[in-house]
Amino acid sequence: MRTPSRRLIPLAVLAIAVAACAGASRPSWTFGPTTASIASPGPAASNAPGQTVGTIAIEAFDLGFTPAAIEVAQAGVQTVEFKNTGSTVHDVTFADGTKIEAGAGQTATGEVTIPAGGLTFICSIPGHEQAGMSGAVTVTGTSPSASDDAGGHGGPTAALPSPDPNVPAPVVHDPIAPKLLEGTTHDVTLTIEEKMMTVAKGYQVAVWTFNGTVPGPTLRVKQGDTIRVHLVNPATSKLPHSVDFHASQVAWNDEMTSIDPGQEKLYEWRADYAGVWMYHCGTAPALHHIANGMFGAVIVEPIEGFEPVDHEFVIIQNDWYFGGQGQITDLDKAAAGAPAPDWVAFNGVAAQYVDSPIEIGTGKRVRLFVLDAGPNIDSSFHIVGTIFDTVYKEGIRLTPENPGHWGSQAVDLAPAQGAVIEFEAAEDGLYPMVTHAFNFPGRGALGLFQAGDGDPRN
Repeated sequence: MRTPSRRLIPLAVLAIAVAACAGASRPSWTFGPTTASIASPGPAASNAPGQTVGTIAIEAFDLGFTPAAIEVAQAGVQTVEFKNTGSTVHDVTFADGTKIEAGAGQTATGEVTIPAGGLTFICSIPGHEQAGMSGAVTVTGTSPSASDDAGGHGGPTAALPSPDPNVPAPVVHDPIAPKLLEGTTHDVTLTIEEKMMTVAKGYQVAVWTFNGTVPGPTLRVKQGDTIRVHLVNPATSKLPHSVDFHASQVAWNDEMTSIDPGQEKLYEWRADYAGVWMYHCGTAPALHHIANGMFGAVIVEPIEGFEPVDHEFVIIQNDWYFGGQGQITDLDKAAAGAPAPDWVAFNGVAAQYVDSPIEIGTGKRVRLFVLDAGPNIDSSFHIVGTIFDTVYKEGIRLTPENPGHWGSQAVDLAPAQGAVIEFEAAEDGLYPMVTHAFNFPGRGALGLFQAGDGDPRN
């Protein structure tokens, strides 16, 4: 599923989409600018050749820098090689005022003096810093300083610590929807596992899970089926846990009660209603248990089932509130009246389907089972370049045969709401998946569907 040769194309597509949909200070991104590379090395340019102590290579894409965290061996004048692989003009502006600019597809060079305390940098083009174009250079053994901010060009105060390069790479969550369970009575075991998980590149959380994954396993049954869930909380757990199936009709103070480490319980229910349903840990505070990874989906098919399609995927949106490397999520952040998550993710890992696009066939029928697990942030689920011709949202149906041939551009889901969505990709290419609340794609609510080989020019 991974297509590294097209890693930079998706981000350019998204930048165009963001500019078109969210507005930009520049008149148009329809065609990439042809501005010649401009190097504005600033104060460091007066240094004589040969005085540099090293070279920094920075790549700008739409909308970010790679690497965003740079470590140099010593303070002093550094040569900066700035490559812009994005679809529009970008610059790298350091906190001391040094600015190096390059047009789309171009490279520029300059010099910057890195002090012992390090230096932050941003793209100074309006809106680009806020969309994620910021970073920092540190000197080995020190941390970056923004105290030399000249004219307000320094990077923002970091909301997060620098990513830890020793954190394991994220494990890509397989989005393929499971097959319908056979029979009419299903015995399912959900085992609590408290473990470490990489939720974004360089960041690890001590999550609580069902069966070791975030989200937990998706169950797929048919209307009228009986589900017998064996909930197991191993003796190695540190906390009591429980499970609440929104598709069930049982007393809260019966099946949904918590069990201590070392205990088990049976939760039996009948799937009387079709839909995409959330399940989660309901142990107090439920907000914290959901925010720390304890959620999943149940697909209940209508009695007549679904029509066959070419592809089926499960997409679950959730928000993360970072509490420190290797720590549990921050309950105070999650409980804020105006929550500001550090990441919003699809299937548990921020932006995981950018580097590993979800592959589909051009002109093939795609069905998505979409759930907003929250715990706090709404979803305006949208796939750039497509129209949803079929949507079942909480029992409300939009079908292709509707009078007037109405379609859907985005599906609005509050936390704990689900939908079934169908679409087709009209041509080979890349189709960004976002929440159209555009303050969150830069925080990880971004993925890609790749139709065919991903190149519409072929």
